[in-house]
Amino acid sequence: MNTEILLEYLPKADGLLPKWQLLVASMAVFNTIQNFATLKLTRRLYTGVSPTSITALQARTFAVWTLTSAVVRGYAAYNIHDKTIYDMALFTYLIAFGHFTSELFIFRTAKIGLPVLSPVIVSTLSLVWMLKQYEHYVRT
Repeated sequence: MNTEILLEYLPKADGLLPKWQLLVASMAVFNTIQNFATLKLTRRLYTGVSPTSITALQARTFAVWTLTSAVVRGYAAYNIHDKTIYDMALFTYLIAFGHFTSELFIFRTAKIGLPVLSPVIVSTLSLVWMLKQYEHYVRT
C-alpha cells in the first residue's frame, strides 16, 4: 500500500500531539473490540479480584466507556485547536487516570503491573503533554 495515501489521513495540525491523540484513540478502539470479544485482557487488568468477578457485562460497560473516549480523542486529533474538544479530550485522560489509580490504591482491584501501568502512563503522559501545550494548540 502506498504510504503517501495513508499519510493523507493523519491530522494536519503541527506537532506530534494530534498524531498522539489519533494513536491513543486507535489503541482504544482495539481495547473496545477485545472487551466485547473476550474477558481475557480485562481479567489481566483487574488482578486484585477473583477472575469470576469480571463479568461480560462489566467488560462491555468498560468497552463503551473506552469507545467513547476513543471518539473524543480521535475528534481532538483532527480538531486540536478547538478549545471545547481539547478540554473534553484532556478530561478523558483525567478520568482514566482517576479510574486506574483508584482501582490500584483505593479499591485494590488492580495490582501494579504492565496491564494497569500502561493506561496510567498513557493518561499521565497525555495529561501533562496537553496541559503544557494548551496555549500552543487552543486558540481562544
